[in-house]
Amino acid sequence: MAYIFPEPSRTFSEYLLVPGYSSAECIPDRVSLKTPLVKFKKGEEPAISMNIPLVSAIMQAVSDDNLAVSLAKEGGVSFIYGSQSIESQAAMVARAKSYKAGFVASDSNITPETTLNEVLALKEETGHSTMPVTEDGTGNGKLVGIVTSRDYRVSRMTGEEKVASFMTPIEKLITAPAGTTLKEANDIIWDHKLNALPIVDDEGRLVHMVFRKDYDSHKNNPLELLDSHKKYVVGAGINTRDYEERVPALLKAGADVLCIDSSEGFSEWQKRTLAWVRENYGDTVKVGAGNVVDGEGFRFLAECGADFIKVGIGGGSICITREQKGIGRGQATALIDVCKERDKYYEETGIYIPVCSDGGIVHDYHFTLALAMGADFLMLGRYFARFDEAPGRRVSVGGTYMKEYWGEGSSRARNWQRYDMGGAKKLSFEEGVDSYVPYAGSLKDNVGLTLSKVRSTMCNCGALTIPELQKNAKLTLVSATSIVEGGAHDVVLKENTLSSNN
Repeated sequence: MAYIFPEPSRTFSEYLLVPGYSSAECIPDRVSLKTPLVKFKKGEEPAISMNIPLVSAIMQAVSDDNLAVSLAKEGGVSFIYGSQSIESQAAMVARAKSYKAGFVASDSNITPETTLNEVLALKEETGHSTMPVTEDGTGNGKLVGIVTSRDYRVSRMTGEEKVASFMTPIEKLITAPAGTTLKEANDIIWDHKLNALPIVDDEGRLVHMVFRKDYDSHKNNPLELLDSHKKYVVGAGINTRDYEERVPALLKAGADVLCIDSSEGFSEWQKRTLAWVRENYGDTVKVGAGNVVDGEGFRFLAECGADFIKVGIGGGSICITREQKGIGRGQATALIDVCKERDKYYEETGIYIPVCSDGGIVHDYHFTLALAMGADFLMLGRYFARFDEAPGRRVSVGGTYMKEYWGEGSSRARNWQRYDMGGAKKLSFEEGVDSYVPYAGSLKDNVGLTLSKVRSTMCNCGALTIPELQKNAKLTLVSATSIVEGGAHDVVLKENTLSSNN
């Protein structure tokens, strides 16, 4: 008969952290959430570390170039989805990598022949009031002027006026040459009391814009994750079918780290993919693998050469693998099992392979539980899909704003490569759903709030770093009754009483 695990598989909601001793030094402002993204040898530093333990899921509804930049500003890494053409994915990576911190590639461009009505329509569409005027209307055309809201008065104009008649021409603009550093650009902005500074090359073509408002933004992102060239760190997903063409294209576009996107990682297909990467690039290319749910799966991928290993099958909010196929394991149990094997592997080899917990996160306190159970970082889909920066459309459903969110195993995504088992190139049946999630606003605000809870809880456990949390944390299983006790109970909430009286 089949092997049967002696213990039931459990979820994060079945555990609580028990407080430990908190010294006077243990305050949230002193907590460091820095964590390794890729494997390293004992006594050495990892090639890539993150400043927060969060990465975004390899999903169409979550990770594009826009979210990649936004998450890197907060200190994490986005894995741009691979269920698209190689050219399209590489272009997303290139756009994210070309976004230099503080330097903005202009996406609101006009020509001298553009009318005021067209300017107003573009302003309504993008929200941008500063628009470079280039000869061809592109973001890297020859700069001939700039239009801002100070250049026109709608009440005194017909709307048919050409931009050439009211723009501020190039000869009256202050610009800076390509190669100007961010500090130099900000000095020019402050010295000349500018709101925006165009950066142009030797031929007068627009390269970037630097805005006064972004100076404060740069100061407000002390944890932003940059590479050695001061560009944002960006990840990308690959599959086990077209890696020989996709990997070179993504590396050429500038991807810092790759991850095999698969529903199940304990397979010959991932072994082949990792072997090809190592044969052609050695250890210079960093590739994560997964997903697995037990120590045996971890050991397999570790020996195949994975740089980090993802844990979780069937625990995602839009994943229906468990009900469709009966495959998976409770996320908490899977994570604990894999992390035990990770530590054992480290003792045997001196090589530390970070573990990524992928799925099963419902509440903010689950973040801290996952870290305490051994995860080095978390991969999140639903969490990020709710934000402005995610690709899904914001729609009104029953008077409430929602964001579209669909699984890679849904018919909408058609990502058969993720569920590839060497057969026909199609989805035989769905393993994900198409859904909505409550709209939550900006990524920065929400990530800041979530991580403030994590830091506070870590202090309750007497830990100032993630390794300290993993070493010192105490976990207890909770009964169904104690779960009820943990929320508001045996009272009538005021807000419910007030709303029923209105």
